This record gives sequence, C-alpha cells and structure tokens, in this order.
Amino acid sequence: MTEGDFTVVRTVGFVLAIAIAAGLQRIAPHARLHGNWRTNVGLWAINGVVLGVVCGACAYTVARWASATRVGVLNLVPMSPAVAILASVVALDMVSYGWHRANHQLRWLWQFHQVHHSDTTFTVSTGMRFHSGELLLSLPVRLSAVVALGAPPEGVLFFELIFAVANLVEHGDINLPARLEQGLAHVLITPALHRRHHAKQVTELNTNFGTILSLWDRCFGTLLTSGSAADVETGLPGMSSVPGLLQAVLFPVRHRTRVYGDD
Repeated sequence: MTEGDFTVVRTVGFVLAIAIAAGLQRIAPHARLHGNWRTNVGLWAINGVVLGVVCGACAYTVARWASATRVGVLNLVPMSPAVAILASVVALDMVSYGWHRANHQLRWLWQFHQVHHSDTTFTVSTGMRFHSGELLLSLPVRLSAVVALGAPPEGVLFFELIFAVANLVEHGDINLPARLEQGLAHVLITPALHRRHHAKQVTELNTNFGTILSLWDRCFGTLLTSGSAADVETGLPGMSSVPGLLQAVLFPVRHRTRVYGDD
C-alpha cells in the first residue's frame, strides 16, 4: 500500500465514520441538538489543508520506515502481524490518552484545546472541532510513538480508522440503552462518558480522557462514570455563546479559560 492508497482508505473510513455516528445520533438522540456544523466543518476543512501540506500521510510513511529498518519495540519481539496490529491500536490509544490529558494540564496546550471544548452543543460535529495548532503540536508526539513502538503500517491504518469512528461516535448526541451503555463502558469510551468530559464543571471536565478504551482512565484514576440518562451542561466554564469560525481560529490568542484555578 502506498501513501496515496493510505490517504484514500483513511478518507473513505472517515466518511463512513461520520455516517455511522450521524446515523446513531438520528436513531437514538439524547437532547435532539442541531450542532454547530458550519463552524465545526469549517475548522475540519482548514485542518485538512494545513495537515495535508505539513504531514499528509506522514504517520504511514514513518511506520513503513520503522518496519523497513527494524526500529521499535514491536520489530524486536517476534509476533504475528495480527498481534502487532492489535498491540499498535492499544498502545497508540494509550499515547492518545496521555496527549489528551496533557492538553488539559499544560497551559500552552490548553490554549488550543479549549477551542474543542468551546462547543456548547455536544454533537457528532464536535468531533471535528479542533484548532490546527493543537493538531500540529501533536504530530511530533504521535510520530515519535509510532517509531518507538515500531508500529506496522497496517497497525497505523487500523488505529486511525478505529480512532475516527470512536471519536465521532463518542461526541454524538446519542442515547444508548442503559444495559448496553453500562456494558460498553467497561471497555470503551461511550457518548455518555465523553459527554461528561465536556461538562462546564471543572471537576468533570478533567476526567474521561480516553478515546477508544476506557482502560486508561480506570488505570490512572480519571474515570467518572456516567449514563445516557444524565443531563450534562457542556461547553467552557463561564461561557454561554459559541465562537464562530473566525473567533475559533483566533480563540487561543484572545481567550483563556481557567480550569485549574491558577493565574
């Protein structure tokens, strides 16, 4: 598979992820919110251009290089391709947990990440609402993780596809049956768990950092249980309006939300 093939598969996977998440949101809505699609899709389009120019399929390229040169942990330990792919998905999800948590704990990272939390209508489109600065800053971390792990190219592809579905579904305005919600939450981050993460209350805002697996929040003591029946006021503490596209782009340099009580 070439970098071009990787980009095509990833794009098709992203479109399918939107369809799955939007379909679930329509079938089983939580609060019947319309969402800020214009602004959120606008940010996604800007990010697509910026990352396309700066990185493109660089994670896949780096993984191919690591595989060819036998660099990284998974290239040093004999295992089947299937096990290597599974290990890659799990390990990269743990890295994503750590990066997400750092975005809440380091002021200069929070300046960019707060754009994501500035959406008061928690819907599928919120999963597209990220500032380009945050995504660019994440590149060295993610690429270093791929090399250190020695993730196979197929592992990187599977991770990005699963991550896309998880990210969009968990941002959905979705209600799940109580038993299903409870069962899934033992393993996965559900919409109810992630909705709690987007709460205006600081104590809740700094919980449930996972994207795919809830394992990391359980292991590191950041899990806050929640269910679809819970009503959560989402958005940034102290803000009632939602920044538009231009405001969102300029938000990191014009606004600072205090989430730790520091100065």
